[in-house]
Amino acid sequence: MTFPDSSFSAIGSYLDAYAERLGAALRSVDSQALDAAQAILRDGHARDAMIFACGNGGSAAISNHLVCDHSRGVSCHTGLRPRIHSLSATVEVLTAIANDMEYAQVFAEQLRLLARPGDVLITISSSGDSENVVRAIAHAKANGIASIALTGFGGGRTAAMADVNLHVQADNYGVIEDAHQALMHVLAQFIRQQHMPSELVAACKF
Repeated sequence: MTFPDSSFSAIGSYLDAYAERLGAALRSVDSQALDAAQAILRDGHARDAMIFACGNGGSAAISNHLVCDHSRGVSCHTGLRPRIHSLSATVEVLTAIANDMEYAQVFAEQLRLLARPGDVLITISSSGDSENVVRAIAHAKANGIASIALTGFGGGRTAAMADVNLHVQADNYGVIEDAHQALMHVLAQFIRQQHMPSELVAACKF
């Protein structure tokens, strides 16, 4: 059964149902996978690795937003200097690769140019099956780049390919994207507070 499976006459009722689905989606995330994801990111920061993110559509916006929270956010009061780049952000590079090669290569080709072994890739895809995201993870696996895939629906190919899969059990694009956005914030804020004195955590806004 999908959401919504029938019409709603009141927007308040729709909000209540949506909030329930979003809460269930977040609770569905495997805690061990989440811990493995933060460990990869924490280790990447410690090694001064580059952390790349990518996604299409709404997931591209999450990828771009990730740069803010995982760079400025994580660095605030921690002494960390994260190096973060969204492969979805530069329209000039995206369109050049799409025009000269094919759209399916827009992320993998950027990784070929920018990434090095030991770097980290975060892919964001509701279906987990976008071809350009699949190819990005394939490049990562072949070149010593750790990968974290955020997925929804059935998980797609990236769920099985990534080193860590953060899967949300939901069948509505808005719910999945909201859950992925929340996971992006959770990872950034958890890493940030781990590198702060407890008394400073209580004094700061997150």
